[in-house]
Amino acid sequence: MTAPPNGRSLRRTLAATVSMALAAAGTLVAVALAPEAHAAGVPAPSPVGVSGRGAAVPFKEQEAEYAATNGTLIGPDRLYGHLPSEASGRQAVTLDAAGEYVEFTLTAPANAMSFRYSLPDNAAGTGRDASLDLKIDGNQLKSVPVTSKYGWYYGGYPFNNNPGDSNPHHFYDETRTLLGSTLPAGTKVRLQVSSTSASPTFTIDLADFEQVGAPIGKPSGALDVVSDFGADPTGAADSTAKIQAAVDAGKAQGRAVYIPQGTFQVRDHIVVDQVTLAGAGPWYSVLTGRDPVNRAKAVGVYGKYANQGGSRNVTLKDFAILGDIRERVDDDQVNALGGALSNSTVDNVWLQHTKCGAWMDGPMDNFTIKNSRILDQTADGVNFHMGVTNSTVTNTFVRNTGDDGLAMWAENIPNVKNKFTYNTVILPVLANNIVTYGGKDITISDNVMADTVTNGGGLHVANRYPGVNSGQGTAVSGTTTAARNTLIRAGNNDYNWQFGVGAVWFSGLNEALDATVNITDTEILDSSYAAIMNIEGATKGLHFENVRIDGAGTYALQIQAPGNASFTNVTATHIAQSNPIHNCVGSGFVITRGTGNSGWYADPPACTGTWPDPKWTNGGVPGGGPTTPPTDPPTDPPADPTLNLAKGRPVTETSHTDVYPATKAVDGDANTYWESANNAFPQSLTVDLGAAQAVKRVVLRLPPAAAWATRTQTLSVLGSTDNSTFTTLKPSAGYTFDPSSGNTATISLGGTATRYLRVTVTGNTGWPAAQLSELEAYTG
Repeated sequence: MTAPPNGRSLRRTLAATVSMALAAAGTLVAVALAPEAHAAGVPAPSPVGVSGRGAAVPFKEQEAEYAATNGTLIGPDRLYGHLPSEASGRQAVTLDAAGEYVEFTLTAPANAMSFRYSLPDNAAGTGRDASLDLKIDGNQLKSVPVTSKYGWYYGGYPFNNNPGDSNPHHFYDETRTLLGSTLPAGTKVRLQVSSTSASPTFTIDLADFEQVGAPIGKPSGALDVVSDFGADPTGAADSTAKIQAAVDAGKAQGRAVYIPQGTFQVRDHIVVDQVTLAGAGPWYSVLTGRDPVNRAKAVGVYGKYANQGGSRNVTLKDFAILGDIRERVDDDQVNALGGALSNSTVDNVWLQHTKCGAWMDGPMDNFTIKNSRILDQTADGVNFHMGVTNSTVTNTFVRNTGDDGLAMWAENIPNVKNKFTYNTVILPVLANNIVTYGGKDITISDNVMADTVTNGGGLHVANRYPGVNSGQGTAVSGTTTAARNTLIRAGNNDYNWQFGVGAVWFSGLNEALDATVNITDTEILDSSYAAIMNIEGATKGLHFENVRIDGAGTYALQIQAPGNASFTNVTATHIAQSNPIHNCVGSGFVITRGTGNSGWYADPPACTGTWPDPKWTNGGVPGGGPTTPPTDPPTDPPADPTLNLAKGRPVTETSHTDVYPATKAVDGDANTYWESANNAFPQSLTVDLGAAQAVKRVVLRLPPAAAWATRTQTLSVLGSTDNSTFTTLKPSAGYTFDPSSGNTATISLGGTATRYLRVTVTGNTGWPAAQLSELEAYTG
């Protein structure tokens, strides 16, 4: 990754970005357009090359849907679980016969390429291997191996590799290859199918072409992991111990450690402290590998954990970590980078096929990742977790993470004065492009966020997730600055809530978000659902200034919780709904309007009780969109009094522990359950029934297994029509759950019209937490 150009001003305004005409939409967006569409792709703004924002990448990107091809264009489509939904720009080209190809024409000299593609899974869920021919101006250069072993996950969080389960996703992967020589601009580079015997289809999303410099030589006085310590650059032998010995010697002698050109098998963490570990460049020096027996051990470069004193004064630069992680096991420390690294820098590294690119556990201070690439992770790209302070990710390109792209999570220990700046974050398959869960005086600025796939938005600021609260000083506090960001096709449907998440969104789930949050000089383009959204608890202190919203699949503003916000010079155009605001909170959310606003305000706002189908266009002007909604919640009150109104409905919680979220209480399966945080009563579960219903009976269940001893939970039932003001439907009382009689409790109600049904638990004789396997609601 190249460093940002000199002279970047931190005081750019929105007007400083270069606007390009989007021919198909007749509107202006401050992003670069893709080349002329040879494959008849729908013109869509690209997140690469946005003027003055995002990472300064060393490659020229070309989308397959605009290249020469005899394959089949797929998309645009943003429906979760559909192959185009995870493609850049939500379009790609599928090749399904020998001789089919995608051909790119170089726009600048290049000697290397990487390309993003998808192969189908195999029946066992272990993936398939195949190859594509790489042709230069019609002449065969080489066959490039491709695989689906790093993709294709199924089921619910944290997912599995069983094709028989539901919700297939994480379809795409990337591979890279050197071209042998520098090819001039105008050269035609073709990816072509030679056979479909190993894979019936090959879907090509894009290709990135770059000019890679010569290998970097050994620094003067450095130790060499090969010549000095005997590490194997062919990758045939396990080099873990030898590289670790080199690193330990480097610390003891005060000398840098050099990784020369080669591929090195590493089966466990290389632990670094007070040392520089440098390679010949990320295209040349590669660490890879995994323990063949203990799959919880794999390649990674880690600082010492904080409880071991942490590490400091470390520099990691100019090499790649290409892992072999094919599943998501959250307890496994199989991240590329980890531990605690204070006063340390990571520069020009390539991190791919690990669980997380960097999961940094504090307390730690003054850590920087810069000029790097993070690709194809099963979980987060980066997470600053638990007491990370004064730390930065900058000028880094992130694509195809299995969870949040760039995240800060202040679990139990405050995160303070961290920054995510000048990054490009694309296609997080789950959750958000960039997020801070709690944190004080956080900066998220000058980034590009694009193509959120599901259950998240582009930019998220929230008091959510365990350990985020003001009592521990970990909640959002001070001033959160989000300036000069561009969001493209951000936000998407949440399959738990079954409604859309905004491109920019805020949550006060754990407690009210009550701090100064400034969103300034920002573009929110072609949002999949709402442009701006708040939900859960309350959100106060939001300030929007110089914000341009151009295109939203539903609303400009989606207000789902009380709070307040000010808007100055905020403009909105091409909003799908005629009323640009959805607000069922009413006066509970106070809007202060300054000057220069247009297109986003309405009085009264919409409050329909149902969510409209989004209109997706890839161009900013709504029109068309899906013919069926992405989910199928009931849109009318059911007439059947025996129908469980709560099953599959959006549900929120005050907390949950481990892998027992609120969604387990409305999934129709009595064997799964919600469990709140322990020793923290009261705890609540709130389900949105979709419309006001005359609820006359609530059935609460625990798992029927005999292993669940009899217990009494003290609880009350409340109801609301607006998710703001709740009335008591059944006062607090003890309800006994006995496995010998089905482990259920039935509560009769008076039929008060209720949309939001809440159960609040204040005690449990069997466990110090609230527990429910099903919350069922009936009109009879």
